[in-house]
Amino acid sequence: MNRLAIFDCDGTLVDSGATIYAAVAEAFVIHGLALPEPRTCKRVVGLSLVEAMAALVPDQPAEQHVELAETYKSWFTRARIEGRVEEPLFEGMLDLLDRLEQEGWLLAVATGKSDRGLKHGLEGHGIHARFVSLQTADRHPSKPHPSMALQAIADAGAAPGTSAVIGDTSFDMAMARAAGATAVGVAWGYHEPHELMAAGAVGVADKPGDVLRLIGVEERVDG
Repeated sequence: MNRLAIFDCDGTLVDSGATIYAAVAEAFVIHGLALPEPRTCKRVVGLSLVEAMAALVPDQPAEQHVELAETYKSWFTRARIEGRVEEPLFEGMLDLLDRLEQEGWLLAVATGKSDRGLKHGLEGHGIHARFVSLQTADRHPSKPHPSMALQAIADAGAAPGTSAVIGDTSFDMAMARAAGATAVGVAWGYHEPHELMAAGAVGVADKPGDVLRLIGVEERVDG
């Protein structure tokens, strides 16, 4: 049975917090709403877009959440064309992907991004083709629903018991648990380690290389 590592994107693979906040800021200004603090915005990264807007302004009607999401997407479209989207890979992430592939693991992504946004980001780093399955909010319910993880597992010919979800939010950990996969938290994203553990993580990686130990890959000693 194949082994599969399913990565979240924002806050796990890439550092996109500043760009996300800029898009949220424009959407809220255009719609005449008070802008949440950056910390509050980071709390909802990982949810699908409409669900994230609903979490930020729960007192607004559902129609407003949809309109905010559309304005947010329009900002991203313009920003990509103008070269203003900054989503650098976290340091050590390429090494982690390399090592997983060397150990025979397949790679996938499950993210609240759109298909277009994910493709743009991964191609920009030259890693799009490395993932056997790319699951986004365009085709699935929002995390923590297990749909994205289960589809990635099916695409890879893996099983929940041979799959791990690597993510930075409690939504990722809950999705993993709901899918029957191993939940591995990362400390460099948007939720605190204690929240990840409370949501079901088997452990929290302080740096990308720590993920290997948490999924049972032995560390190599160079000499």
